[in-house]
Amino acid sequence: MARQLAQGLVTGSERRGARPAQIVAYLCQDPAKGETGGQVRQRLQPLAQRLRVECGRLDIPVIEALCISDGRFWSYCCSGADCCPVEGAPMGLPGTSVLAAAATYAGIQVRGTLRELRARLLPLETSVAVEQEVALDTAGMSLVPKMLHDVSRAAVAEETIALAARIIRRFSGTPTVTGTLPADRRDDELLAPEEAAALILGLQDRVTRDRAAEWMEGDEAAPALRLWRALARRCVGPYGEHAAAPLTLAGWVAWSTGDELEAREALAMALGADPSYLFARLLHQACNQGLDPESVRRCLRAEREGRGDEEAGEGADHPAEAEAEAEAEAGARARGGAGATAHAGAESHDSGADDTNVRGEAERAAASDAHGATGRGSGSASVPSAAVGRRRRRVRSAGSTRPTTPGRGESRSRTRTSDKASTRRRSGCADGDEIDGLT
Repeated sequence: MARQLAQGLVTGSERRGARPAQIVAYLCQDPAKGETGGQVRQRLQPLAQRLRVECGRLDIPVIEALCISDGRFWSYCCSGADCCPVEGAPMGLPGTSVLAAAATYAGIQVRGTLRELRARLLPLETSVAVEQEVALDTAGMSLVPKMLHDVSRAAVAEETIALAARIIRRFSGTPTVTGTLPADRRDDELLAPEEAAALILGLQDRVTRDRAAEWMEGDEAAPALRLWRALARRCVGPYGEHAAAPLTLAGWVAWSTGDELEAREALAMALGADPSYLFARLLHQACNQGLDPESVRRCLRAEREGRGDEEAGEGADHPAEAEAEAEAEAGARARGGAGATAHAGAESHDSGADDTNVRGEAERAAASDAHGATGRGSGSASVPSAAVGRRRRRVRSAGSTRPTTPGRGESRSRTRTSDKASTRRRSGCADGDEIDGLT
């Protein structure tokens, strides 16, 4: 691991402009329950030593290596009792340094700890969790047949995107709340369990998820990121594996907007929920290697623009229908947004499922064997009974079945929904920057 870390640090620096001449290493970790900061320092000391050796093999000296834990720091390079006591030196109080004052003046947000960041993405443990699990069970029983049907699948995907767009607008219209915990609680109150269930299940479809990834910049990015966080918190109980989709979307939007810390953490949590989730694997590796997300953004923009041209062409073929639809939308706007918000809370939808891949810079950064995992299936798929498969299995695409682990109840297989003739526009992407799905 130390060798890979050293190579990653050097390669990332070279991509950003120059090979580093020296390295200062920070090993940061909160103590586990019953552990002290000094014990964390001792436990991480072998890693620090190996990292120094591996950087030395690359002719880049580590001039300082620090362990930061429990509000104190220790040096692995200095053993002087005067400057580096055994009990560690205390960290300065947050916000009291000249650098902190300059960052505040510049409008730079002060981030919490990694533990606080992860808490925003972990499943809820309040009374809402029970209600959310019931909503997911109910939605799964009614929507799985639609997700497995070729005709209704596209309609459900459209309904899922429409529901997500309404909730993003709802989030955008709320006043700003100070503090991450109050802000997350406010977002949880704005999202009904039935709506969350419909979106969680709907985003298991790779095409639907790719379309949701288009809310990645501008005024759409912040409320979209809030929605993906809220959905990750709603993947409670046996639905933990379903969190891979919203966590990956949260990581993607964070990376697209420049927050690499949250991006890496969200993508790592997505892989923890589902290690085989290829979209998260590619984005996680690209983010860690310091690639520019603009190539992925460029392809997603082309997808949205291409779809808009197609919809405009369909409207031109049916001018009467297009005019009637425009008049209906104008009437709805005239009546105000309150009714639309109330109506949005009554809908719950769903969609089919799959794993996907965003290629381009992210694909070039991925391991070579990731490409070999791209498989497409077609064919019929049977709907599992509600009593057996409605809770613990995210729906997958047809043409491939994977047996469950022996000794865990009835023997059944994961079934993949068919995904026929899903074509993607590539005209707006540079060479090698295309969007496609991975199963």
